[in-house]
Amino acid sequence: MTPANGWTGTLRGMPVQGQTAKRSKTMHMRDIELYTEITGDRNPLHYDERAARESVFGGLIVQGGVTSGLLNALVAEDLPGPGSVFLDMQLKFVKAVYVGDTASASLEIMSVREDKPICKIAVEVRNQKGEVCLSGQATTYTAPLVQT
Repeated sequence: MTPANGWTGTLRGMPVQGQTAKRSKTMHMRDIELYTEITGDRNPLHYDERAARESVFGGLIVQGGVTSGLLNALVAEDLPGPGSVFLDMQLKFVKAVYVGDTASASLEIMSVREDKPICKIAVEVRNQKGEVCLSGQATTYTAPLVQT
């Protein structure tokens, strides 16, 4: 007996191991402000130009949640696609993303379960110089959705 395909009813269907997706965004003060509205994070490294410049970072940096938030859009909009959420994430923040940087988030499908709409993915975010700012792995679940 063939097991049921857990991807039935998902908008994009079952992805394939090795599939990739990427999206980029230039970071602005407004991104910091919007994140602060949600979280209340008013760390001087994000707001105080003098304090940030004199810190080990040497300038204003965006919150880690803004950087990792690019992954949310990538998973939900691109691959595996609409209806996808994170079940698990292990992230390593290795370099700050600065105001004015263009951050590019990418993912690669490492494995796909056929019986359930679950993927293991490798993720990373690089700056415009190609330097890795964030790397890690995640597990996603994709809910079946009715397209409207």
